[in-house]
Amino acid sequence: MQALWMVLGAFLFASMGVCIKLASAHFNSAELVFYRGIIGIAILWLLARSQRVSLATRYPGMHAWRSLIGVTALGAWFYAIAHLPLATAMTLNYMSSVWIAAFLVGGALLTWRPSAATPRPALQGPLVLTVLAGFAGVIMMLRPSLDQNQMFAGLIGLLSGIASAFAYMQVVALSRLGEPETRTVFFFAVGSAVAGGAATLIAGTSPWPGWPSLWLLPMGFLAAGGQLCMTRAYASAKTQRGTLVVANLQYSGIVFAAIYSVVLFGDQIPAIGWIGMVLIVASGILATVLRSQAAPSTPAEEH
Repeated sequence: MQALWMVLGAFLFASMGVCIKLASAHFNSAELVFYRGIIGIAILWLLARSQRVSLATRYPGMHAWRSLIGVTALGAWFYAIAHLPLATAMTLNYMSSVWIAAFLVGGALLTWRPSAATPRPALQGPLVLTVLAGFAGVIMMLRPSLDQNQMFAGLIGLLSGIASAFAYMQVVALSRLGEPETRTVFFFAVGSAVAGGAATLIAGTSPWPGWPSLWLLPMGFLAAGGQLCMTRAYASAKTQRGTLVVANLQYSGIVFAAIYSVVLFGDQIPAIGWIGMVLIVASGILATVLRSQAAPSTPAEEH
C-alpha cells in the first residue's frame, strides 16, 4: 500500500510544480515558501481537528531539524523550478533516492567494526559504480543548463535533492517514534512559514499580481496532499528494504513532470538531457536493489 501512497504523492508534487512554475512569474522563491507554509498550516490544522490528532509533540527538536532541512530543500527546489524546465528541476530533486542509498551505505561502513560475526558489507563496489552512473546522468542533464546559462539553477536543484534525502530520512525516524503524519507535516508547514517569512524580509516582496495569485491556493493544497502521501508512504514502510523501495517510487514524479513540461510549457529538452534523466532513474533503482542486498540490517532512522 505504501507504493500507491508514494505514486499518488509524486503525482501531487508534480502537479504542484506546475503551479509553482506559473506562480514564480509573479512571486520570488521566499514568498512561495511562505505562502505554501501558511496555506499548509490552515489545511493541516483543520485536518488534525477532524482526525482528533493532537499537535503537541514530545520531539520538538526532531521536528525543528526536519523542518530546517526540509525548508532548505523546498526553497532550493522552488528556485530550480522557476529557472529550469520542470522535468529537469524535478529530476534533480528526485536524486534524493540515490543520496539515501549512498547515506545508508556510508552509515553501514562507518559503524562497521572488523569481526568474524559482522563481515564487511558486500556489493559496495557495484553500488559505488551505480551512484557514479547517477552522477553522470546529472552531468548530462546539467549540460543543457550550462549551455543556456542556467548552471547555477542546476546546482541549486541538485542541492534540493541532497537536502530532501536528509529530510526523508528524518521523516522515517519520526514515524518510527509513532509521530502521526498529520503532526509531522503540520510542523513542516510551520517551519516553511517561519523560514519563508524571514527570507522574504531579506529578498523583499513582489507587487500583488491580482488573479494570478490564485495559483497559490492549489499550490498549497497539492503540497499538503503530496506531503501527507509521502509521509504515509514512509510511515508504512516498516523495514529498511521497504524504505528504499518507497524512496525509488518517487521517480514516478519525473514521468508526470516530463509530461507536464513538454505538453504545458513546451520545454525543449535535448537528447542528452533525456538520456541523463533515464540514467538517473536507472541508477536509483539499481542502487536500491544493491543496497537492500548489501546491508539489510542498517538502521535508516539516523537522528
